[in-house]
Amino acid sequence: MGAKQENGDPENILPPIEQELSHELDTKVKKYLRGEGANLEVLKDKKLKGQLSVREDLYGISAKAAAKAEKWLMPSKGGYLEAEGIEKTWRIKQDAINREVDISSAKNQYDIVLPDFGPYTLDFTSSGRYMAAAGRKGHLAVVDMKNMSLIKEMQVRETVRDIVFLHNELFFAAAQKKYPYIYNRDGVELHCLKEHGAVTRLQFLKNHFLLVSINKFGQLRYQDVTMGEMISNFRTGLGRTDVMLANPFNGVVALGHSGGTVSMWKPTSAVPLVKMLCHPGPITALAFHPNGNLMATSGKEKKIKIWDLRKFEVLQVIPGHAKTLDFSQKGLLAAGTGSYVQILGDFSGSRIYSRYMGHSIVKGYQIGKVAFRPYEDVLGIGHSMGWSSILIPGSGEPNFDTWLANPFETSKQRREKEIHSLLDKLPPETIMLDPSKIGTLKSAKKKDKPTKKEKEAEMEAVVEAAKGTAIRKKTKGKNKPSKIAVKKKKIVERAKRPFLEKQMEEENVTKKKQKISEEISLPTALQRFARKKATA
Repeated sequence: MGAKQENGDPENILPPIEQELSHELDTKVKKYLRGEGANLEVLKDKKLKGQLSVREDLYGISAKAAAKAEKWLMPSKGGYLEAEGIEKTWRIKQDAINREVDISSAKNQYDIVLPDFGPYTLDFTSSGRYMAAAGRKGHLAVVDMKNMSLIKEMQVRETVRDIVFLHNELFFAAAQKKYPYIYNRDGVELHCLKEHGAVTRLQFLKNHFLLVSINKFGQLRYQDVTMGEMISNFRTGLGRTDVMLANPFNGVVALGHSGGTVSMWKPTSAVPLVKMLCHPGPITALAFHPNGNLMATSGKEKKIKIWDLRKFEVLQVIPGHAKTLDFSQKGLLAAGTGSYVQILGDFSGSRIYSRYMGHSIVKGYQIGKVAFRPYEDVLGIGHSMGWSSILIPGSGEPNFDTWLANPFETSKQRREKEIHSLLDKLPPETIMLDPSKIGTLKSAKKKDKPTKKEKEAEMEAVVEAAKGTAIRKKTKGKNKPSKIAVKKKKIVERAKRPFLEKQMEEENVTKKKQKISEEISLPTALQRFARKKATA
């Protein structure tokens, strides 16, 4: 049993099951390695060679740790529909999917018909366990999606335009006829936010604890729900809008306007960070990819555009109209209009979206909102006659992180998470287009550089300090007044030297810039006639 082969491969000593596991881990390690390792044998510098070898070892250790975490801590695997032969995935119906899935997944496929209170809008918590539904005619409901039980429903008896969960499922905000209201899970009214006015859309930034609203007069407001303080109040000047969404990557809020423009805002700026013309007509819907780099917009001219937010350019134009858009955790795009929902997917990794699935609800129902349920392959559809839920394989993240979102958290874990999230709350100043700039050094601007008078005053102060330096007395004959004057003169010159050298460098730089600008200003054929300065 304990015999060891002298010339055998170490893998052959392992039992067959462990050999299979080691091969599987090796393939996973290759996925997490940063390309091919550097060839360190050609280096002659021993110090550099040692530093790089330590760095390569760290890369290997981290890749092995990631591979083991994927093997043992993330057992679930995501997958998409696969068609055979000439079969197309978008022709597969929900009935066919329902016959093939397990009982727990089949429960996620249902239709709730409430024709007296629609159209409905939906919102899910970050864990995907709870859903809030709001009917236009005043019906509010909170549903536990794990066991499909109704937690609370009520009738506010006035128009409800939007609904959004706050930091957890215990609180939600509803945009009603005159003002937005905040309720707890038991349906008790906690706050009436009269400063916001008649709100059309609501968004909540959970990392900053900011409730964002846009009213029918085009006023954008940010309110801190922890202290109740109004952070900012801006008049957009672009009219009423019914399209608002927050970028999950950086917290920037995007508004879609009737002129075809999309403006992006942060609470510390009274002017938009970005104002881009996306469509020739009104914007009907927009959505952000979870990575924050892609944005999908839809216009009245019946075109859906995919934008790269790093370069603000169009990647793809898809024909078709969409009243509502939403990206899933795995990057699928749902577009709903009329009584039809189309799901698009990027399966090649080239950010080119193609048809993946489609679903038609009852003819005559008008879709108002589509929302993917986090950590589940489920799409929620709010329409004029209630809401529906369909199965979209591959849309949700198969493995959840309990530190971020736990669908099975207890009340004690929820309290602890709430405290930690309050301690980790980000200030409004951290909202920016590129949050990776936080912690970097700010480049010096021209206004921050000292002026000529400030430089002269600084040099005079240094010269005065140098003149006042005490000179040590020496033996007789070496302490003459003439020698003391020479020494003081040398001290003053030594103090002036750094200022003079810096001044000479700046003059040389300006001379070079002037010379380059003179050469560029003349055409190539006339540069030989440029005036040349006489050399001494």
